[in-house]
Amino acid sequence: MNLMASPVAAKALKHIVAAGRALAESTLPAATRELVMLRASQINGCAGCIDMHTKDAAHAGESPVRLNLVAVWREATVFTEAERAALELAEQGTRLADAAGGVPDEVWANAARYYDEDQLAALVAQIAVINAFNRGNVITRQPAGDYQVGQFA
Repeated sequence: MNLMASPVAAKALKHIVAAGRALAESTLPAATRELVMLRASQINGCAGCIDMHTKDAAHAGESPVRLNLVAVWREATVFTEAERAALELAEQGTRLADAAGGVPDEVWANAARYYDEDQLAALVAQIAVINAFNRGNVITRQPAGDYQVGQFA
């Protein structure tokens, strides 16, 4: 299904795309945003978003080692403490249904150690936006593999 072919879905998706573009202008580091989007997409099984975010991150200079280790970030030594806090928040925010009560206080407090209030707001919004994209793509079974960097710019 091509969601952009539906006037109603296209209108809604344009707002989600606009939110994503606004987040790109935040002070949250671009590498952190890409790692968070990749991790949420892995959890949600969103092939299209995994394809896009690995390619975009690599194009921006992210190393193949770090990209390959996002799925196992807890055991990997290649992420900063700030990135690890963002990845944990992304996981907890993506798996809300798995934990009654939402994101644990200690996860939030750890993220707040590394990110100021504006960056935390951007991080929360980024997690919400990528989860919205993931759900739309997974529900409609969007394929992966053909994404070209900048294709949706």
